[in-house]
Amino acid sequence: MDSPYSPLEFALLNGWQRDFPITTQPFAQLGAGVGADDTATLATLRRLQARGAISRVGAVFAPRRVGASTLAALAAPAERLEQIAAQVSARPEVNHNYQREHHYNLWFVATAADQATLAAALAAIENETGCAVISLPLEQEYHIDLGFDLKSPHKHHAETPNTPVRAPDAAEKQLIAALQPGLELVSRPFARLGERVGMSESEVLTRISGWLEEGLIKRFGVIVRHHELGYRANAMVVFDAPDADVDRIGRLFAAEAGVTLCYRRGRSLPHWRYNLYCMVHGRSREEVQPVIEHLSRLAGLPAQALFSTRRFKQCGARYFAESSLPAANGSIRA
Repeated sequence: MDSPYSPLEFALLNGWQRDFPITTQPFAQLGAGVGADDTATLATLRRLQARGAISRVGAVFAPRRVGASTLAALAAPAERLEQIAAQVSARPEVNHNYQREHHYNLWFVATAADQATLAAALAAIENETGCAVISLPLEQEYHIDLGFDLKSPHKHHAETPNTPVRAPDAAEKQLIAALQPGLELVSRPFARLGERVGMSESEVLTRISGWLEEGLIKRFGVIVRHHELGYRANAMVVFDAPDADVDRIGRLFAAEAGVTLCYRRGRSLPHWRYNLYCMVHGRSREEVQPVIEHLSRLAGLPAQALFSTRRFKQCGARYFAESSLPAANGSIRA
């Protein structure tokens, strides 16, 4: 089947989902690697964003390293689903919001500067919607990547070692807040970033490089939207694994080529007993279903698959407010 993307578009989408150059003129370096100049590279990225293929160019911060986050769910009455989904999506703390096939039919990810702010946001959602929210915080990651190889099954990359969460200082919070929506698509984006937060270009480069080295940033690059790239079947597959065996099974799942995410989360008894999660993305349900069945056999446990049916919101996580920063021009926005 012919690719819907030009050779340059494909090269940027598939080759630069990580390892983005943290240099003064990164798009010129990007272009040199794919046979284009700075101007053509920037124009192509803007075009891909307009088509919805790209969410942003920027950082994915490692879970549990900065701020607080959780996966949450609620059971929305069918006749109020659209209204409730809109209320949830309107919260700035919510960065992903999906309808899934289950009694708990609305699933969202919320992030905040700290646990107290996160708890207040979840309480506000309960109050606004009238629906009880279950919160399922991450306890252990086995594989979190969300890169999509357009030529072959998903490739796996070395995981960032677990390290304690740390509180960023005031300057770091400002830089993280400015970086959250993605880089501006200009020739010297890190200089522009520095202008917004009162840092020199060299200081911005040093800090971001340091965050990558220490694992605070998990990957930096082109953040694609899987649905627009053709991965239209999205299943959250959950297991009720014995506590003594969950880590072993999680590591087995993490090595499977069809698994894009795998992690352990806390249960929410008595309503939600599952503690082991895998995300499986494919171009169709027929492509995803054999992967789910294989995982069930591998674990020796029944699998519960919650397929996504609608995406209400998908953007980068917002740990810190951007209200104190000047408006950006020419940046990719979700």
